[in-house]
Amino acid sequence: QVQLVESGGGLVQAGGSLRLSCAASGRTFSRYAMGWFRQAPGKEREFAAAILWSGGITYYADSVKGRFTISRDNAKNTVYLQMNSLKPEDTAVYYCAATRSVVMTIAGEYDYWGQGTQVTVSS
Repeated sequence: QVQLVESGGGLVQAGGSLRLSCAASGRTFSRYAMGWFRQAPGKEREFAAAILWSGGITYYADSVKGRFTISRDNAKNTVYLQMNSLKPEDTAVYYCAATRSVVMTIAGEYDYWGQGTQVTVSS
């Protein structure tokens, strides 16, 4: 069982930065790949970024590639999403999730989800 709690969301102007954190409980955190997804009002939840259990492999959606960086600290049971050069279209609720699957870009492959944190980017 893994419980996930996101933090770090907020209101930022376009071009600004935010760092999201996701704290996980459970002794098996390091065995899970972790992902960040986002959901804007009226839209489906979409993949943003993911990182393998070891941290050596990462994946990004084309829409965030070059602007967002996912990282993890297994000693702290925490995964991060550094978001730079934010755009109004990045406005969404951001969720972190954990999976034992090797398919890390599909929401249905994730076993555990956090409650989400709101990110709002003003123009």
